[in-house]
Amino acid sequence: MKTTENQLVVAVSSRALFDLESEHRLFEEKGIAAYRDYQESHKDDPLAPGVAFPFIKRLLKLNELFGEAEPFRVVVLSRNSPETGERFFSSCRHYNLPVKAGAFTSGQSTFPYIKSFDVSLFLSANRENVMYAIQQGLPGGWVIPSGKKAEEDDGDDNELRIAFDFDGVIIDDEAEREYQKEGLAGFQHLEVTKANTPHTPGPLNRLFTKIAAFQKMDAQRGKNDPYYKPAIRVSIVASRGAPSEQRLITTLKTLGMSAAELFLLDGLPKSNILAALKPHIFFDDQLTHLEKTATTVPSVLVPFGITNFGKKS
Repeated sequence: MKTTENQLVVAVSSRALFDLESEHRLFEEKGIAAYRDYQESHKDDPLAPGVAFPFIKRLLKLNELFGEAEPFRVVVLSRNSPETGERFFSSCRHYNLPVKAGAFTSGQSTFPYIKSFDVSLFLSANRENVMYAIQQGLPGGWVIPSGKKAEEDDGDDNELRIAFDFDGVIIDDEAEREYQKEGLAGFQHLEVTKANTPHTPGPLNRLFTKIAAFQKMDAQRGKNDPYYKPAIRVSIVASRGAPSEQRLITTLKTLGMSAAELFLLDGLPKSNILAALKPHIFFDDQLTHLEKTATTVPSVLVPFGITNFGKKS
């Protein structure tokens, strides 16, 4: 019997993986019957890649490096009907995406199945669904519409590049709360005072630690190869600056993470760094940052903490 104990499981909605915006407009304007008829009559027409496609494609491709271990699994969680789900799986086969498991719930909530599938990240194109998931303590991310055509892939190498904001994504929003309450001076005082105290986990902490475990497995693969190149390149792109980096690094060490790059921007824009870095996905808890990055890199909002829910969060 298969188990997900040693796997990192990502759940994705059909509209996050593929471009279904025109079909979604049809659903909103003409209803479910017209939507279902359209999908069934086009079930053999491959859907165009969506915002999350480059990330999912690269993530699943990494399994080729590890044989039967298959450290990564992707499942679909969709409120579509099983009949309209035909086009989803047909499109997966067209792009050689080995997505084989999931749930099509015919309009019912998919939230109960996030835990059922042992999911460490749930990507959806529905912002309200993601906000509700985060409020329930589930690891959700809203895939920001890019306004441009997504590319199928961007190269022949196997490297997967993932960029994370730090506060409110990997860790909780303690420091952000202090910043909003006491300003930059209060934030710096808190972080310097607690330089040797790791932060409390945030919404994507489990995803982060699963990636860290994979890094150790990957390092074994390359231990005797002088030309070894890690399969996952993890970058932290944080608004904070020195001296608050001390507590950040303390936290990374406790998580067992080997971040390839750390960018401390001290309030500078993230968009320029990300345009150069070209990650396959970027996670941040502030929409103001992502509105500037979404046209350049696949961007995901993690709607967590005081920034998104106010003081009652």
